[in-house]
Amino acid sequence: MKIKHFLPLLLLLGSNEMLTAQEIALTPQPAHLTVKDGRFEFGNQLKAKVAPYQGDSIRMVFESFKKELQEATGIKVSSTQKEAKARIILDLNPQLPAEAYKLNVSKEQVRIEASRPAGFYYALQTLKQLMPRNVMAGVATSDHSQWSLPSVEIEDAPRFEWRGFMLDEGRHFFGKDEIKRVIDMMAIYKMNRFHWHLTEDQGWRIEIKKYPKLTETGAWRNSKVLAYGDVKPDGERYGGFYTQKDIKEIVAYAKKKFIEIIPEIDIPGHSQAAVAAYPEFLACDPENKHEVWLQQGISTDVINVANPKAMQFAKEVIDELTELFPFNYIHLGGDECPTNKWQKNDECKKLLSEIGSSNFRDLQIYFYKQLKDYIATKPADQQRQLIFWNEVLHGNTSILGNDITIMAWIGANAAAKQAAKQGMNTILSPQIPYYINRKQSKLPTEPMSQGHGTETVEAVYNYQPLKDVDAALQPYYKGVQANFWTEWVTEPSVLEYLMLPRLAAVAEAGWTQMEHRDWESFKKRIYPNLSELMKRGVSVRVPFEIVRYPQKR
Repeated sequence: MKIKHFLPLLLLLGSNEMLTAQEIALTPQPAHLTVKDGRFEFGNQLKAKVAPYQGDSIRMVFESFKKELQEATGIKVSSTQKEAKARIILDLNPQLPAEAYKLNVSKEQVRIEASRPAGFYYALQTLKQLMPRNVMAGVATSDHSQWSLPSVEIEDAPRFEWRGFMLDEGRHFFGKDEIKRVIDMMAIYKMNRFHWHLTEDQGWRIEIKKYPKLTETGAWRNSKVLAYGDVKPDGERYGGFYTQKDIKEIVAYAKKKFIEIIPEIDIPGHSQAAVAAYPEFLACDPENKHEVWLQQGISTDVINVANPKAMQFAKEVIDELTELFPFNYIHLGGDECPTNKWQKNDECKKLLSEIGSSNFRDLQIYFYKQLKDYIATKPADQQRQLIFWNEVLHGNTSILGNDITIMAWIGANAAAKQAAKQGMNTILSPQIPYYINRKQSKLPTEPMSQGHGTETVEAVYNYQPLKDVDAALQPYYKGVQANFWTEWVTEPSVLEYLMLPRLAAVAEAGWTQMEHRDWESFKKRIYPNLSELMKRGVSVRVPFEIVRYPQKR
């Protein structure tokens, strides 16, 4: 299904009119914004002075900005060491937190202060939003005679350290180019964690060299459409996966935008694709037929956690993940893991007795404990923190310890509090309203998806992450995350249509302090940003509840 744009394109050029803070459309909303007299006028050339830093990383951030500016406008930016000649200055301020920045635009100069490359990157993202929208959109133009920036002072820093988006590609595969587009959109809104759900009952999407059948068999199924209710499999050969070369390319791309990628290998549940690839040691019933699942829902075909070869499999998959993703976290799933087959398997029953439990869910916890202990044996640069969905709290998590992170989705507020009380870090990704694959209105024109149209932009925006959370527990709340599950979504255009502008609403919850968030303000500010995205060819739905508010520049 190809989604059409619902909004006319805008070309927002400079204006000599004095603006108010409310008229400057920045998303997310900065912590402090002051509008001053005058405007910064562009010329054909600009000189910039960039502070030195370890590995010249601040200069590399600025070089990327320079390239975008020149490609869109023809304006050339050259370097100078003399501050008096510089019209753009990037200056170190060690007193600022890692992701914080100060941006001062005057008639004479654009001055940016930060303590780390990330702060400079976010400041430049803000600067691009102050520019005409074709600059952000990458639409080349030679006419910049009218271009100017409003004179402003901005002091800004994120509310939460984790500002995430999760994309499920286990059920439907979108490919390398679309993932880069998703990363681009995250970067616009200063999001910094891409949670990549790479395995499911319906598909295994990452090359693991030790186990080639995971992609030879597990990455393919005999239906593009997943069966549900009256919807039947279509018989089409469907699938795809990322080679390790692809993964490295995407990781490098995300790093340049200060986005960490968290790979998720969902085990031992949601693993039918893996079981179909290696039933001889992953299946609880290897004598039966196993295939990549063609349906929606929750498969009971889970990994046999009592088989030593299954444990070895999981360790060796983690080995390759560690090499591919040089970041802090690995997500091992843990949600919706039926115990039916464990209850009928002699090996599993024996193991449960050996660990002194009668709760079959503890087999899952024991499985994770072994993997956690294995990761602890690795060299320091290969250490990874583990993340789990909140269902793991249904087992005896005391054997796991509290140095894990709980991603709270179902009964999210209660689950997050439970995790925090146990000393575990937590990330809020509530099913309602942060599952942004769900229908965003009740209109019959909405594409096929989950939900009842109650996850509107307004509902997403107005969710309060720390509402009624005791001050003593708040340090355990690391941030927020939007999730996108793809049972019904087969095309990139539908993915983008459902994401936007709800992704921006979640991003603002992650970045902007609660006292500076306002729904009416967001409606006005998001409009020019959506117009810019459409110029890039992104499929955008502008909900009817968002009035069109063309902004001055």
